[in-house]
Amino acid sequence: MKLNPIRTATAAVVASMIVAAAPAWAAGAKIGALMPLTGDLQAYGVASVTGSELAMEEINAQGGVLGGKLALEVADTQTNAQAGVDAAQRLVSVAGVNAMVGALSSGVTIPVATTVSAARMVPQISPASTSPVITSLDDKDFLFRSVPSDALQGTVMGQLAANEGYKTVSVMYINNDYGQGLAEEFAKTFEKGGGKVAASLAFEPGSASYRGELTNAAKDGAEALVLIAYPENGSTVVRQALEEGLFTKFVFSDGLKAPEMSQAIGEEYLKDTVGIAPEAVADSPAAAKFRTAYEAKFKQLPPKPYIDTTYDAVYVLALAMEKAGSTDGTKIRDALRDVANAPGEKILPGEWEKAVKLIKEGKDIDYVGASGSLDFDAAGDVSGTFAIYEFKNGTVETREIVEPKL
Repeated sequence: MKLNPIRTATAAVVASMIVAAAPAWAAGAKIGALMPLTGDLQAYGVASVTGSELAMEEINAQGGVLGGKLALEVADTQTNAQAGVDAAQRLVSVAGVNAMVGALSSGVTIPVATTVSAARMVPQISPASTSPVITSLDDKDFLFRSVPSDALQGTVMGQLAANEGYKTVSVMYINNDYGQGLAEEFAKTFEKGGGKVAASLAFEPGSASYRGELTNAAKDGAEALVLIAYPENGSTVVRQALEEGLFTKFVFSDGLKAPEMSQAIGEEYLKDTVGIAPEAVADSPAAAKFRTAYEAKFKQLPPKPYIDTTYDAVYVLALAMEKAGSTDGTKIRDALRDVANAPGEKILPGEWEKAVKLIKEGKDIDYVGASGSLDFDAAGDVSGTFAIYEFKNGTVETREIVEPKL
């Protein structure tokens, strides 16, 4: 089997970050990266690490943070809540990180925020956790995210299913905070527009068979299956749906935007599949600068979602440290909106030296991220645009970029 280049590259990435976290780098600042290097979200975690590495290298090449180098310490959440909390505790207590990026799964991010970040006053930005629960979470304003909530994604997903001409669908969702929240938001929008959700069924990851759930989902005239999952379990659901002749048409969530899906299923079986995922407008100046820099370093364009949002999370945390003039967690938290929100002079990806100069001159800055605007609201949430994606030409292609119509 041919190795996935992004996985091979990332072994070196993680090794380089461990070196970067050595005591010789202690003069600057340290950010912890809570990433699923194993478990259901492994493919996304491994890819997202590359975004954090690119941000770190750009910042250090242009002078570093607070007069020293920025270091990154990567910890594996295993896509598991308890393992994620344990990893976060180690990052804070042993590695001494000043802030954290992660986790990817809402089911990991939420307990980390409530038991570690808020309690230890360490700012945390998730680049992928989309559960609506996060908006009202009692996190003492220490949890932010660089990706839109499923309150927005569910709206766009419901509109997409309706625009595809579906009148009746069934939903299967992974039984965690991410799956539950997105399934609820999808149903609200789809039914508000006159559609019918014939069945909404949770499933457990790691099962050998989902045929029982699929049989129930196929009842009552469902024309398509809306699937909210990750590649490791989503591919099994789709394969069994096709084998049993229960569904041939699918609407995928952001968690399934991965070439591994077509590799596991066969692209010809996904010709009637569409999906939705957060994505910046590709030709925006900020996104273009990021993509150019990423391709120069990794010899390919970002292959998965959340690489750009991870890059942005590292970048804006480092900017907040520079603005605060400190690595104190509360001061970093309080500076995040100062560097990410308008008004201020626009700072694009890679413009670290320019940003530091403006900060030292006492001028306001407004970081415009690789993934889009990072204007944090009172809950630490951001808005954003979404890609409608399809599986074509051996990869995942964007059909169009859309904005939520609330």
